[in-house]
Formats: sequence, structure tokens, C-alpha cells
Amino acid sequence: MTERRAILSGSTFEEQIGYARAVVDGDWVHVSGTTGFDYTTMTISDDVVEQAEQCLRNIGAALAEAGCGFADVVRVRYLLPDRTDFEPCWPVLRRCFGEVRPAATMLECGLADPRMKIEIEAYARRPPTARAATAG
Repeated sequence: MTERRAILSGSTFEEQIGYARAVVDGDWVHVSGTTGFDYTTMTISDDVVEQAEQCLRNIGAALAEAGCGFADVVRVRYLLPDRTDFEPCWPVLRRCFGEVRPAATMLECGLADPRMKIEIEAYARRPPTARAATAG
């Protein structure tokens, strides 16, 4: 039977809306769109680059709980209300994904809260060691 489990971050949004930060489904880890909120304090910076850094910390924590990391990411999607905010985030994104080179898409769209300037979702495939460690 395929393992399926939810990973929660403690974000109040997860409870209010009814979703998980990530879902592990067998070998795959699906990380929900993740914003720049610090989920322990539910605060968010006004700066898009700081938000991108916090997004990646949030995603990194979910990936670690799933038994993998940024090196296992195969797909990433960047969502921004203002496409001109994307390029300032590139150095931050390159630190996590520059060597990995996942498939990527950037979309300009509205986000759920006007304070949100970037949202990132990611898909990863867990390495065989992580699958074996959680199989039993």
C-alpha cells in the first residue's frame, strides 16, 4: 500500500482553509503553495526578497519532514502578483535550485492576501533511503 500522509506547518491558514503544507504520496512530495509568512508568529515581511527567503525556509522544513530536501525537487512554480518582483528574488531561488535545476514556471496572478508578494509550490521525489526509512 502506498504511504500517504499530511505534513502540517502550524499555519493558521491550513486549519482555516483545510489543507496540508505538504502531502507525501509514496515517492512523491507535493508542497502546497507556500508564502512568506513565518508560521510560528504569522507575520510577513513587506520585502519580496525576504518573503522568498521565508517561503524557502517553510518549504525546506516540509521537505525535511518528508525525508528529502531541495536536491530532490523536480518541479517548482512561482506565483507573484507583480512579475517585476520576480527578478529580485532570483539570487535567493538560485541558492536552493541552481544546482538542482527543477522544471519551473512563473505566473503573475493575484494571491489570497494583499501582503503576499510571492508564493512558491514544489514537487519532490524522495530518495530511496527516505522511502526505506519510512516504510517500516
